[in-house]
Order: sequence, then C-alpha cells, then structure tokens
Amino acid sequence: MINMDGFFRVAACAPSVAVADTKANADNIAALYRKLIADYGISLAVFPEMSVTAYTCADLFHNSVLLNSAELAVNELAKATSGQPAMAVVGAPIVVDGQLYNCAVALADGRVAAVIPKTYLPNYNEFYEKRWWQPAQPKPVKYISACGFEEVPFGTSQLLDVNGVKIGVEICEDLWTPIPPSSHAALAGAQVIVNLSASDDLIGKYAYLTSLIKQQSARCIAGYVYASAGYGESSTDLVFDGKAIVAENGTIISSNLRWRPDSQFTVADIDIMAINRDRMHLTSFADCANRDCHEYAVRKINLPGAEGPGLMRRVDAHPFVPPTDETMAERCEEITNIQAAALAKRLEAIHCSKLVIGISGGLDSTLALLVAAKAFNRLNLDKKGIIGITMPGLGTSDRTKNNAWKLMEQLGITAMEIPIGKAVAQHFADIGQDPSVHDVTYENSQARERTQILMDMSNKVNGIVLGTGDLSELALGWATYNGDHMSMYAVNCGVPKTLVKYLVRYFAYDEDYAECRDTLLDIIDTPISPELTPTDSEGKIAQKTEDLVGPYELHDFFLYYTLRYGFSPKRIWSLALAAFEDEYEPRVIHKWMREFFRRFFQQQFKRSCLPDGPKVGSVCLSPRGDWRMPSDASAALWLAEVDAIKY
Repeated sequence: MINMDGFFRVAACAPSVAVADTKANADNIAALYRKLIADYGISLAVFPEMSVTAYTCADLFHNSVLLNSAELAVNELAKATSGQPAMAVVGAPIVVDGQLYNCAVALADGRVAAVIPKTYLPNYNEFYEKRWWQPAQPKPVKYISACGFEEVPFGTSQLLDVNGVKIGVEICEDLWTPIPPSSHAALAGAQVIVNLSASDDLIGKYAYLTSLIKQQSARCIAGYVYASAGYGESSTDLVFDGKAIVAENGTIISSNLRWRPDSQFTVADIDIMAINRDRMHLTSFADCANRDCHEYAVRKINLPGAEGPGLMRRVDAHPFVPPTDETMAERCEEITNIQAAALAKRLEAIHCSKLVIGISGGLDSTLALLVAAKAFNRLNLDKKGIIGITMPGLGTSDRTKNNAWKLMEQLGITAMEIPIGKAVAQHFADIGQDPSVHDVTYENSQARERTQILMDMSNKVNGIVLGTGDLSELALGWATYNGDHMSMYAVNCGVPKTLVKYLVRYFAYDEDYAECRDTLLDIIDTPISPELTPTDSEGKIAQKTEDLVGPYELHDFFLYYTLRYGFSPKRIWSLALAAFEDEYEPRVIHKWMREFFRRFFQQQFKRSCLPDGPKVGSVCLSPRGDWRMPSDASAALWLAEVDAIKY
C-alpha cells in the first residue's frame, strides 16, 4: 500500500531454485514472501521468470509432469497470500487453449489475480524460447481457468491496481526491445513496472542491463522492479548471478549483491508521489499518452495495510551535491563549462572584452571570478580585461581582504581596491542614519554603494558587471534590492550554495589553477558572511549568514523538494527528518523550514526582475526559465501547514 508519506514498498527477489523441483521452489518463494512481509512490511514481491520451475528446464517444459506440478505449486502459493498485505508476482509456465506461455502470475488475497504472458521471446544465440513457448498476442484480456482458479484475467493489456498503485508487468526480453510493453503500460497509468527475468550473465552485460533499467524507468517516469534468476539454475550452458534491482525515474535506488549461494532480495520504497507529480508537470508525458496509449483493463486489488520499519530509501541531505568523488568531478566540470560557455557567448554577442566584478574573498565572488577566467581563456582574451575590485567596508575582515587580493594577483587579472567607508559615512550623514545603529539601512547602504562603484566602473571601461549571487540567496531573497541583487549577467544564478564550495574546490585541484590552490582552500574554509557589520574584537568575522537565515544545507533541501517535486511542507518535513536525523533536532528543522517558506514567498519580487544568467540544474528561479510566480502570492497555506506539524 502507499504509506502516509506517499511511498510504495517493493521487494525484488532472486531466490535459490532447484531445476524442475516445483515444490522446493514454491517453498522457497513462500518462505521469502513471508519473511519480507514480517521483517519489512512490503506491499509487492517480485520473483524471477519461471521461478516456480526454474528457467533452465528446457524440453522438460513440454512434459506433463512438470506442467501439472507447476500449476499445483502456483495454487499453493496463491493460497499462501490469503489475508496477507502483499501481492506476489511469480514466473510459471501456463497452458491456455492448448498453447504454452511463459507467464508472470500475480497472486493476492488467496487467489491468482492475473496472468500476463511474455510478449517477446528471444530465439537467437543462447536462447531457444520459441522452441517451448508461444509469444503473447496483442489481443484484449480474456478470462481463463488457471492453477485451480476460475475467471482469471489473461493477457498483456492489463494493469494491477494494488491499493491505488497501478502496476504493469513485462518479462525479461520485453525490456530489450525497441518499444518495451512497459512503455504502453506506463502511458496507460502504471506507476510501477515489474520485470520477471532470467538473464544469464556475460562480460559487460550487467552494466548494459542496469543502463536499460535506468533508461526505461526514466522514459516511463516510473518505478521499475527487476528480479532475475540466480543460484540453482542449471550451469549446463549458462550462468545466472541472481539480480535484484529497484529503479525510480532514471536512478537505481536499491540493488543486491550478486553471485551469492543463497536466496537474495532487495527492498525499497518507491516514491509514488514524486512519480505522479513528474507525470503531471512534464506535459509531454500526457501528450504521448493521448497519442499512443492502448486500452488496458485494470484489476483492482485491495489488501490490508502492512507494518514495517521506517522509510527504506536514502534521502540525500544534499540533493544538489553529487554523492561520489567520480560523479562530483564530472558534475563540476559540466557546471563550470555551462557557466563559462554562457558568459563567453554573452561577451561575444555584445562585442565586449571587459568584465567588472566585486571580489569579496568569499565563495560566491570567487566562483564567479574563476568562471570569468575560464570564459576569457575560451575566447582567447587577455585576463587583464577582468577588473576585480575589492571594496572593504565597515565589516570587512583582514582574512577575506587578503584572500581577495591574493586570488586576483594569482589569476593575473586587473586588481583594484576602492574602500567604501568614507562614501558610506557621507551617505549616512545625507540620509540621517546613525552609524551606531546596525540595522538594515546600515547594511544595505554598503551593498548599494558597492554596486554603484561596479556599475559606474563598467561604464568607464566599456564593460559589464558580472553578478556573483547564487541560487540559494535568490530563494531566500538574501540580497540587497538594487544592490548585489543586480548585475549585467548573473553567472552563479543557477548554482545552490551547498554546491558552490565544491565547484571552487574543483578549480583548486585543477592543475591550470594550481597557483591559487592554497588561497582557494582558505576561502572554502572561511565562514559565509556578507561582512556588513563590524568584526569582533580580534578582527574576525562576526556576522555569519547562517546564524541569521539558517543553515544553507537545510534551505537548499527545502528549495529542492519545493521546486523539483512541488511537495508540500508536510512531505518535505518527513523527508528532512530522515535526511538530517543525526544533524538537527526536529525543532531546528521546523524553525528554519518556516523561515524558508516565509522568505521564499515574501522575496519573489527580487526574482521577478533578475538579470540574465545560465540554468545549470533541474532547479532554477529565473522568471524567464523555470519559475513564474506572482510577487504578491500569499504564503498562508504553506505556513499554516508548517504550523500544524507536531513534533
């Protein structure tokens, strides 16, 4: 069943088999089925192709002893599901109108719920399936007698609706075809696809297979549960490694260890809510369904609720950050290339060879400067055309100022220092601001003075101002309107704060930037701060952004699930508890989630007039790109849901 948080728990199983011993195989399946219910509270268990008989029975499939025993075994397995909270799908040979079919048999509520035959039978290389079985025909579902049960729906054009989750079925080779049956099932509404397989193992085949599974789950915007034959299959000519894989919308979310001499399985929670949202949001899915959807019968199956452990999938606390070093390097290279290519194109388009950028010694301006240097290299422009200006003010620390200077010198750009203290003091006098009052006027006056310097300098050198603000700041509105909020090109606007330091680190270990390495690493270790209020008695940064608006890793988490999936605060709250279980107390998560939604709605007006900048990921806040929202939209519904959360 779908639990309260919108997940559907499945198991892909690779039980050990005994070739042609249907009773032993049924006993193994039943034991594993019961264990998965008792230990994990599953709602669906998928077993391999021909798991009741074993796949490698060969010509024994045309022997009445094997066929009769297989029917009896399926009958016993069906009875074993009576009163249980999970559907099982097993593989068995089924005779229909005198023809033998390779079938997936769905068992639930004490009976055979449906029989789905295999559509595509491989008959090449090591496969001889047409020697034994008939391929499914594109005919309407009909009702047959099977395994001791009457009125069993038979055919490929049917879905199984288990407590509101629609499930489509295909078998092994079906996945390897140009248009897998699961494509039609998904267009007809299947949110989860199951595949009963007996795929032998060859060099390189596992990697290719996992690629197919990921691709098909992505095309179908579906969960994909793959169970393949394993230990015990005949080794006369082939070897089977026992694969159990669960994918969701292009990602493998769970898989087993192969090559084990016993029954194997993997359990995972498929996010039905995310699947439904993506299908609604990606309108081409509906367009395709309207054009190419076949008629499918739906078999409704209502099962009692299952009880099991908490969420059985990893919720990444940093969804914008790649999980491994290898993918991190690839992602950083791709992102910085997107940024540099975008900036280079803009410079070419406006016939400009000069950039003006404010260098604070912080992460964001560092990344923007590094991207600018990369763009100038791409265009074969002299980096002296990059005018970096550090503008120490009333809260600038020696550490950031020194790092700003070192970085500009090491990159070989034109470096300038224009202190803003006197200009800001004059401005305070002009508007009657008490300089001892460190309020928003005190802070924003400095940000606007810096922006004025940058804008006027860009006019002077016939260049453009390169913005440094990032995606997370845009989400929270953590930018001074008509101050650092504005530029002539915003190269970091698609990069979230949690990713910025990894991009800077990527540059630090690029040999082309080796001279900057120590400076870049120190910048990464510097606390995030706008440095708009005075330093402490030791000259260190006193104003830390995350003390004021909350941890960026929380805000980026909230932002990702709000924009990427359109989840409600209640859903995001449950995911955050799983992701940050060992990092933050619930009250802390709740406090900053409320602040996120308050600021996100309140600060939309700043996003409605953003300068141009490149989109780099699936989440974007540009009013010309992914996000269109009225500046006067009310946050009342979202805040009410946050306030209703009990912890």
